[in-house]
Order: sequence, then structure tokens, then C-alpha cells
Amino acid sequence: MSASTSAPTGVGPKRAIFITGGGSGIGRAIATHFGERGWFVGVADIDEQGMEDTLGLIPGGFKYAHKLDVRDRAAWDVALDAFSTAAGGRIDVVVNNAGIGTGGALAELEVEEIDRCLDVNLKGVLYGSQAAYPHLKKTAPGSAVVHIASAAGIIGGTGMSVYSATKFGVRGIAESLAAEWAPDGIKSCSICPSFIDTPLLDGTGNRNSNEPVRARVQEAGLEITPVEEVAKTAWDAVHGDDLHYLVGKTAKQLNFAKRWMPGRVRKQGRERASLLGK
Repeated sequence: MSASTSAPTGVGPKRAIFITGGGSGIGRAIATHFGERGWFVGVADIDEQGMEDTLGLIPGGFKYAHKLDVRDRAAWDVALDAFSTAAGGRIDVVVNNAGIGTGGALAELEVEEIDRCLDVNLKGVLYGSQAAYPHLKKTAPGSAVVHIASAAGIIGGTGMSVYSATKFGVRGIAESLAAEWAPDGIKSCSICPSFIDTPLLDGTGNRNSNEPVRARVQEAGLEITPVEEVAKTAWDAVHGDDLHYLVGKTAKQLNFAKRWMPGRVRKQGRERASLLGK
């Protein structure tokens, strides 16, 4: 499947949102949230079955799927042009959500692991934003690009150097584009979730560990936030004017502590290293 749609082309002025990583987790939650509110929803992923499952959760016929590897710049143009056609010639919002995790001591990571995380999480966001610009300019003012970052983009933790680098970078991209695209009437913002209840928590996040991330998070006494909270925040971000949005108690606490108690944050990070980083 290169693309599938449940609505005819030339459907008219319904607002349209394109979401990468839409085959599961946060992307699926955002897709269903906007679809339930009457938006034309496009999802992109490398997981074809996951996209079909997402479309099955969206009511009505205004939904679309396109297989996309966000590391392929040319494929971005093809995907967005096709979605714009399906949505009646418009794209109002692009959500750069696709991402992967990697964990472990930097000295032990393979070059391929580092490159893949950088390519998907960082270059994929840059490519997606660049490809989205002409589409969003057409529907401005009021159009937006929303970047899914992470609490790991607020504070770097042990065993998270590569992942944190990408998520710090995503926040920087959001800030830069918010200024760069303001004259065009295009909004840019980031969403920083903490630990969200998605399938990613059931992985180890570290090739040297057999213990799921979920177990380590719970052992550390940190909360796991329902994925629907990210979807609600994405809705608020599209309709609001803030630059960075925090989701979950942990993300908010980390942001506060880093600003006002940086020494304490560093100490706690060292204390939690054995639980969350190894």
C-alpha cells in the first residue's frame, strides 16, 4: 500500500491534518482526536497494518493513509502532494510525530544506532517541516506545524545522550520556525510528553537490558500519562499560541526543577541512573 483513502478527491474546504507515525501510539491518538472533531485526517507511517487500524478508529470517510519513511526527503513531497489532493487542495496542520528511541551508554552504541535515531528523530523533522512549508503557507494564517519532542528534550538523563540530543533539537527547530514563519502566519510549536502509555514503554529502550521501560519507570515512582492527554494537547497547540507544551506531571516537574533547582536535578539524575539508564 503506497496510499489509501476513504474519501474522494476534491472534497472541499474541510480542515486537514497530516500526522507522521500515525500507525500507533501518540500519532494514532492525535488522528482519532482530530477525526472525531470533523477534520480530514492523513496518517503516514512505515507500518501499513498499523495505519489501517488507525483509519478504522476514525469515524466518517475523511481519512487517508500513506506509507512514508520520514528519512526520505523526496518521499515527503510525494506524500504531502497526494494528501493535499485527497483533502481538496489544502493542508492546515502537519504533526512531526514519527520517532524512535535508543538507549544505553554512548560508548557502547553502534554507529548505525546513532545514525538511525538522528535520521528519524531529527532529520525527519527538518525534512517534514521543509516539505510542509508551501502547503501551510497556502492555508495561513492559522496553519501550524506541531513537533512532538519529549521530556528528554528538557533534561538529559544517563543512557539517553542520542535520544535527548534529538529531542533538544526538535525543541530548537520549533523555536526557530516559530520566528522564521511568523511573517507567513504559520505557527510552530513543540509538545513535550513525559512517560506516555504507548507500546514504546513495553520495549527495553536499551539493547543491554531485558527489562521493559515501563517497569523501570514504575520502580522509580514516576507517573505514566494516558496517550489521550497528548492528543488533547495537540488540539490545544493547533488552536493556541504557546511555543512549548508540557504533557504529564513528570515533564512539568522537570521543567520547573531545571529552571529553579538545577543542582538538585543533576543530583537526582545521578541517583536514578541505576533505575532508568542502565
